[in-house]
Amino acid sequence: MKNTAVITGASRGLGLALATGLARRGWHVVADGRDGDRLEKAFADFPVVTTISGDVADPGHRARLAETTKDGLDLLVNNASTLGPSPQPRLAGYPLSELERVYAVNTFAPLALIQLLLPHLRKSRGRVIDISSDAAVEPYAGWGGYGSSKAALDQLTAILAAEEPDVRVYSCDPGDMNTDLHQRAFPGEDISDRPAPETVVPALLRLIEEDLPSGRYRAAEVAR
Repeated sequence: MKNTAVITGASRGLGLALATGLARRGWHVVADGRDGDRLEKAFADFPVVTTISGDVADPGHRARLAETTKDGLDLLVNNASTLGPSPQPRLAGYPLSELERVYAVNTFAPLALIQLLLPHLRKSRGRVIDISSDAAVEPYAGWGGYGSSKAALDQLTAILAAEEPDVRVYSCDPGDMNTDLHQRAFPGEDISDRPAPETVVPALLRLIEEDLPSGRYRAAEVAR
């Protein structure tokens, strides 16, 4: 039986790179993304990938993702994220409705998916990887919304690791990448010098395939 992974935010960027890498390794990948057309095109040549378009903040969409794992699950990668407004506002003027949306996608949706899928992961002694950011630990001006949502996700991840010893639980900071989200963080700037998302995949594969203890990792520290 193939290993099965659920990867959110898989229509582009790091999610796409990882989902493609696992599919090439023979995994059955359940790929989530908000842009259904882009998601379908990305995996048109990968019959081992099941695509389910939707918003991870929507409970109905999360239920559909969970339904695809009824035969078992080995890996959950919470990669889907939203930056918030672009350019990013300072906290003193951050619209709270926008901040609620950032937390709904970046913090609450990953936990909700974990709650749904944890029974399968316990059974398989599987793994959770929550994609974090250096903005979760560094006080960058203008990053208060995104950064604090990722800091909260880091803490949820750490506590889950303490509470679930039979599941490997990782938080991974991939570092700067040339992605759509990163471009939105720096509107009008040239970010072509940032590494491609594919350069982070080897670090994630170590977390997936090797025996590293639960914890927070920087991709640069664990890349092969």
